[in-house]
Amino acid sequence: MKTKSYEIDMCNGPLTGKLLKFAVPLMFSGILQLLFNAADIVVVGRFAGHEALAAVGSTGSLINLLVNVFIGLSIGTNVLVANYMGARHEKAVSETVHTSVLLSLLCGTFLIFFGILLAKPLLTLMGTPDNVLGQAALYMRIYFVGMPATMLYNFGAAILRATGDTQRPLYFLFAAGVINVVLNLIFVICFHMGVAGVATATVISQCVSALLVLRCLIHETGCFKLYLNKLHIHKDKLIQMIRIGLPAGMQGAVFSISNVLIQSSINSFGSIAMAGSTASSNLEGFVYTSMNSFYQASLSFTSQNLGAGKKERINKILITCELLVFTVGLVMGNAAYFLGDRLLHIYSSDPEVIQYGLMRMQVICTVYFLCGMMDVLVGSLRGLNYSVLPMIVSLAGACGLRIVWIFTIFQWHRSLFVLYLSYPVTWLVTAIAHFICFIVVRKKIEKEK
Repeated sequence: MKTKSYEIDMCNGPLTGKLLKFAVPLMFSGILQLLFNAADIVVVGRFAGHEALAAVGSTGSLINLLVNVFIGLSIGTNVLVANYMGARHEKAVSETVHTSVLLSLLCGTFLIFFGILLAKPLLTLMGTPDNVLGQAALYMRIYFVGMPATMLYNFGAAILRATGDTQRPLYFLFAAGVINVVLNLIFVICFHMGVAGVATATVISQCVSALLVLRCLIHETGCFKLYLNKLHIHKDKLIQMIRIGLPAGMQGAVFSISNVLIQSSINSFGSIAMAGSTASSNLEGFVYTSMNSFYQASLSFTSQNLGAGKKERINKILITCELLVFTVGLVMGNAAYFLGDRLLHIYSSDPEVIQYGLMRMQVICTVYFLCGMMDVLVGSLRGLNYSVLPMIVSLAGACGLRIVWIFTIFQWHRSLFVLYLSYPVTWLVTAIAHFICFIVVRKKIEKEK
């Protein structure tokens, strides 16, 4: 199997340097992806008012709810390609690539109609205020037009990550991010399009990143080269992708249900509280996506080493990723909080909006490393081809406990502080449960020949 300069040898040599080489470009890729939404929020917050800001922000958890099941399938793509590459099964790699690309386009097309039809009813169900509802529904409907491009990029990037290539997706997102920011300013400031302008800019930028990743795969020379005339759903690969990816997607969807409930609770405090939470949540996203790069690293490295039969490296991968994610989460999370006043001013100059944002950051950002450590354990378990187990643990721990919190403790002490406290409590409980599961699974694998 030919090794290209963009690839990383995950199965031999020291781990820390290679994990960082993998994670750092992925970290910047995630940050650029967040800048798509950040640019939307900053532009509408500054030039279209706090109601437009609340409209864009209130759609985030709902959008995640609708697309996470399908994004989860791209995790199945990542694990399968990495596993087959570790085992040097080139034909299986090629079949997985072609199945994944066609599946991404089918999922994206379905989501166009699903999102457009259900946008307003679901936002109404969430209790979105009347002064925000119309703009929020418009933003979602335009956003979902770009779903085929979003799916294609995510599946294509998952294929590249499985080989260790996290650099080119970074370049593609940088190009798309620049286009997104420029179009935001043109559509909102020059043409006064409001939320429709930022949604349209996001869709165009997503199309750019999707076309670039598609071009990249077409021009490859290795076993993951894409031939458009060979796009086909290989049933056995699809079943394996679903087996691995669907539990991950279902977990993400149920997580989003708990986040939708939290967003609905935030909505009950009014549009200013919504705007403050939106700005804070966006800043938290930069910390989260930085930590999430180590989840992706643990997933890909564990999967390739399992496929190559190098099980002795799996514990080292987990320990190294946990140390790295703890450091990044602790430093970035607390830096975001201590600089919170200045950072929130980027989104809004309203003192009340900033105060609400700081309240959320105080609870969440300072201990955000718990979320990162929890996710790395999930990545290791999925890399070991155990996808249902972390899904069950996450649903019971992070999601189930969070929902119970909303309907009990939050109802007894109805304040935003108590509501936000549900996040760190559920991260800690779920991380401990995942660690116990990893020990059990690891012992089981040790006994296997």
